[in-house]
Amino acid sequence: MKKRSTLLALATVTVMAATTALLPSALATGSHTKPGHGGKLDLTFLGRYESGKYDEGGAEITAYDSRTRRVFTINAQAGTVDILDIRNPAEPRRTGQLATPGANSVAVHDGLVAVAQQAEAKTDRGTVSFFRASDGRKLKEVRVGALPDMVTFTPKGDRVVIANEGEPDSYCPPGGEEPAGIDPVGSISVVELDRGRGGDLRGATVRTAGFEKWDRKKAELTRDGVLIYGPNASVSQDIEPEYVAVSEDGRTAWVTLQENNALALVDLRRAEVEKIVPLGKKDHSRPGNGLDASDKDGVNIRTWPVKGLYKPDGIHAFTARGGEYTVSANEGDARDWDCFAEEVRVKDVELNPKAFPDAAALQKDDALGRLNITSTSPRDSRGRVTELNSLGGRSISVRDERGRLVWDSGDDLEQLTAKAFGENFNTDHAENAPDSRSDSKGPEPEGITTGTVRGTTYAFVGLERVGGIAAYDLSDPRRPKAAGYVNSRDFAGDPEAGTAGDLGPEGVLFVAAKDSPTGDALLVVGNEVSGTTAIYRVGR
Repeated sequence: MKKRSTLLALATVTVMAATTALLPSALATGSHTKPGHGGKLDLTFLGRYESGKYDEGGAEITAYDSRTRRVFTINAQAGTVDILDIRNPAEPRRTGQLATPGANSVAVHDGLVAVAQQAEAKTDRGTVSFFRASDGRKLKEVRVGALPDMVTFTPKGDRVVIANEGEPDSYCPPGGEEPAGIDPVGSISVVELDRGRGGDLRGATVRTAGFEKWDRKKAELTRDGVLIYGPNASVSQDIEPEYVAVSEDGRTAWVTLQENNALALVDLRRAEVEKIVPLGKKDHSRPGNGLDASDKDGVNIRTWPVKGLYKPDGIHAFTARGGEYTVSANEGDARDWDCFAEEVRVKDVELNPKAFPDAAALQKDDALGRLNITSTSPRDSRGRVTELNSLGGRSISVRDERGRLVWDSGDDLEQLTAKAFGENFNTDHAENAPDSRSDSKGPEPEGITTGTVRGTTYAFVGLERVGGIAAYDLSDPRRPKAAGYVNSRDFAGDPEAGTAGDLGPEGVLFVAAKDSPTGDALLVVGNEVSGTTAIYRVGR
């Protein structure tokens, strides 16, 4: 296995060298920006650890402890957290595991490891377990909400914040042919840490912020643009917190509500949701906001009469020019459960003739016919679609502290990957199938983080499908600049045989130079499909 990794490493460094400098073409005016030449990064593949588990979640979210030079990686297939020694990032090696069945997320702060774990029945309340990073000793376990999907520490490490997604097990109603589904409420838990003299966390307490106070405001939220559409679900059941970003002072959390196309602002001192902010729609008819809408036409990025729902997954907070902002990866996840599936193709719906006088042409396979949209797209009184709402922005967005959009990357990511890998454009992460994802979320940005290199703050976003990490200079949050791209996938390899390198980047972690074992900033990426944890050097 190690020999194969070494050979792949040599191959993928060559790929990186050919693609790192590639930047997207100039974008139009508005919230988009022309990529500049300052702040470019050198992103270099160093090495990887292989779990040997293909397409089974062998490596997902990662966390790092600077004291021990250890990476903690969620291995969902094994129900563990793999502990990797990265003192030599070119040859990470597993030195142990934490037994954490149902683990979804991991975070580390000052030698303390927090692991979010769902219950055996995911609709039951889950837990967060705490371990010492130095020896893996379990210190404490606390009960949180249903399906804790993401965990993070506040900057000072005095609190842990958990997004409890609260997904249903199905949407089947009582009395039907299928067993009736259970739909728990979504929530955000806040754990107040008290390490005490012995660091045993005996004084840790949990408070949970719910959404029940909005149950009577469904009409108001829907009018404002928050998507509430799970069959027979109340607002608090329908809301599904996905990912958490925390302010620099540790008082505020911004939580993506992906399926709801919204953002929750949470007061962490009171453990209370203060506001739900609708994220709006992206106009793909505007120059610079194009997309490739068909999986039958090769590379064809252009404008279309489509409004995209951002539906972000990962989010991270950063400060710039005296203000606080978030940057999000606009993945666009859809609901697909027994008795309810959200996605539908444009060619399979009836279009309102006034809204779409050229409906017949638009519904052809080489136009919009193959594009997946949400079945919640607006309709007229006869059920005809009046606006095509696609899933995800195929982009990253910067928003201010109130959740208002200040910049979006437009069609940057598809332009970038088309230039870098035209023959494998919009391929899937589990097979080499060019153009196969154009009809559904394109490169599919998912995990995102920020980090500072020589005084400049960058965003690093993982592209789940085609693979790779794209970097953006965030010095001016209203005009970010593309800064580099690295992809350690081998398109000549066989994904299922484990010879295709890194597939399906899920968790993206930045390690500052001062905390790194090499003195250089690093990126540590958990790749869900290949089951690999990849490490890259970040330099200028």
